[in-house]
This record gives sequence, C-alpha cells and structure tokens, in this order.
Amino acid sequence: MTLGLEAVIILLLIILNGLFALSELALVSVRRARLAVLERKGVKGAAAARALADDPQRFLPTVQVGITLVSVLTGVFGGARITAHLQVWLEQFPPVARFAESLALGIVVLTTTYLTLVLGELVPKQLALRAPEATAARVARPIGWLARVAAPVVWLLGKSSSLVLRLFGLKRAPRQTVTEEELKALVAEGAQAGVLELEERHMIERVLRLADKPVRAIMTPRTELAWIDRTDAADIIVETLKSSQHSRFVVCDRSIDNVVGVVQAKDLLDRLLSGAELSVGASLRQPMIVPDTVSALDALERLKSDPLGVALVMDEYGSFEGVVTAADVLEAIVGDGSATDHKDGVPGPEGETTLTLDGLTPVDELKARLDLPDLPAEGSYHTLAGLLLALLRRVPRVGDRIVFGGWRFEVLEMDGRRVDKVLAGREPAAETESVA
Repeated sequence: MTLGLEAVIILLLIILNGLFALSELALVSVRRARLAVLERKGVKGAAAARALADDPQRFLPTVQVGITLVSVLTGVFGGARITAHLQVWLEQFPPVARFAESLALGIVVLTTTYLTLVLGELVPKQLALRAPEATAARVARPIGWLARVAAPVVWLLGKSSSLVLRLFGLKRAPRQTVTEEELKALVAEGAQAGVLELEERHMIERVLRLADKPVRAIMTPRTELAWIDRTDAADIIVETLKSSQHSRFVVCDRSIDNVVGVVQAKDLLDRLLSGAELSVGASLRQPMIVPDTVSALDALERLKSDPLGVALVMDEYGSFEGVVTAADVLEAIVGDGSATDHKDGVPGPEGETTLTLDGLTPVDELKARLDLPDLPAEGSYHTLAGLLLALLRRVPRVGDRIVFGGWRFEVLEMDGRRVDKVLAGREPAAETESVA
C-alpha cells in the first residue's frame, strides 16, 4: 500500500470521526419541541431524530463505539505504516538520520492530532450547534441503522456501565424534563432575540404564574363590588344598573355579609323592557362557591364549566371575600394597565423609571416586574397594599414612603382605608430599607 493511499485512508477516518462527533452533539443538543414541529411539517428524519433523542442510551453507545473504532484504526495506520514510510524518507538526511524513527513518530502524531481536532471535532461540532435539529434529522436514520447493527455490543456496554454504576451506589439518571425556570429563560431569550414582543413575554410569564397565584389575588374584593339589596325598590335597581357597567350583580340581604345569589343585568333588563315587575328574586341565580385558597388556574377550570361564569370567593370561616370571573383571569394574563411607566420631572443620572401602581397589584406580578427579593411574611397577603401594611405595621396614609428591595414606594392616593395608588421608583444602591 502506497504512502499516498494510506494518507487518504487516515483522512477519511478522521472525517468519519467528525461525522460521529457531529451526530452525537446534534442529537444531544436538539430541542424536542422544534423536532416535533419539523415532524409535523413532514421533514424526513425528524421522527427518527426525535425517537433517538428520547432514548439517548440507544445512540450514545453506538456513537462511542464508532469513535473508538475510528481512533484505533487511525492509530494503526498512522502509528505503524505512515511512520515507517516517513522514517525511511528521513534517514536519507544525515543530520536527522539518527533520530529518524522518533522524529517520524512525532510528526505523524502531531499531524494526526491536529487534523483530528480540527476536522474530527471542532468543525463538525460547530456545524452541529449551528442547526442541531436539521443536522439531527439528516443523521438520525444512519445512526439508527448503526444502532440496530451494533445492538449486541450496545447491550453489553449498557449492562456493563449499569453494573459499574451499581458498584458505586448510583442509578441511571432519569429522563430530564423542561422546568418552569427553563421555560421562563427560553421566553426571556426569545424576547431578547426579538422573536417575542415584550408584552408577549409578559403574558407568557403571567400564564406560567397562574397555577401559583391564589384566586383572592385576582378576584374583585367585596369592597369594590356594586351590589343589589334584595329589598331594593325598582327605581333603585334601575339607578344601580344605569350607574354601573357590570353585567352581573351580587344580591345581598341588607348587608354584603349576607350574599343570597347573583343576578344578570340582561335578565333584569328583559323584565323591564317586557313590562313585567322588576323583581330581583325572580331573576336570582345561585353561583358556584370557591375557597380563597384555590389557584387562579383551578378557578378558571371551574368557571369554564359554569354557565353563569361567576364564582363567590369564601374564606375558611365562610365569610364572603369577593367575586371572580373568567374576565378576572384574563386580566391577570394580559394585565390591567394599572402600572404606568413615566419619568419624573427631571430624569435622574440613570434616567430612572417610576411606576404608578394600583394598590391591588398582585405580589407575584410585583416581584416579577420589579425583581424584588423574598417579601416579609409572604403568603399572609396577596397585593401591594398588603405588602405596605406588613412593612408599615399600620394603615398607610397619603405621603407615606418606604424603601424596600431597591425601590421607593410612596402612597399617592387612599380610598378610605384602602391603598389606591402607589408610586414606585428605583433607589440608589446605597439606600437601605427605611420607613417614613
């Protein structure tokens, strides 16, 4: 066999090593969701790639066997045959004749190592990382075929590795699933890359928080409700309908603590237009009742199956807390526009942004938007107003200021004893928590 042919064989073996390295990294780096999209589009090899990605123990040993065999063959050709040819050639030069064997071996090892690193590792892996899903779809079928051919060897290697792991008291790692934090990181990455609009990112993050948000954080509290007394005269009921834009009203017996049901404005208007007696009792409906501890997502599932589309929220003592509708859940996802960004008269040195927040802003949304640390006594309240009560340890007053988590909160408006509007602005890093 001539020297040129042996060099070509080594080059082909190095390229084959690169194909194995490309296949391994592509199949390990793929996003299964993206492969599923390619599969639905009918891309050849996408289904096979997804099957291999779901079972790495099937293709990883196959690839490792291939890489090992290629490395052994490269060493055989490079270390023995080419070294011998090169040694004979170098012995023709008297100055290096004495070191011909060692020099030939060093040249072959360095050259083979360089080509293996560049053509067999670095370039293939960079190609795989550029488009892992498309690459995986192209190599999946050949790798799958090799996996079937090498099945006995793969089985032996799998059993051997499991035995070694058991000797060290270890088990095979379970299949990893995508976590909520990984999803949020992916959404943030998409927003930074311009794939998602900023508001789309916020909406997705709010959806992910629905299961952790208690229903009382999104309900309309009893203090904000427009309600009808079952003993109200017809003219009072008409005035209530005219002064409110609500489509449903809670009906109480002289006090909001005594809820007896719900009426729809449509039913009352139908009776009014038909000339019938305007009676609340005739249109009264019984809504579902949910505890204030259920999540917003659970409340949405229950509301979807309820024809009235409204639920009364009760606490553990049976006291009426408020009302929740599907519109409240939607508002929790798309936002209610209660936070307004603006600049104070003259921007600070860093052009700090201030926000006007509603006192009923949920604390989970507040933490996400302002990047706040863990809150004091978290779980005992669910709104910004509750946070201010916990920090001030008294009922807030207009003008109260408090610094927490790098933000300055100032009470702008009060509605009776309820915090209505709060101004939030960034504080310099040197400021510590304070109350004024």
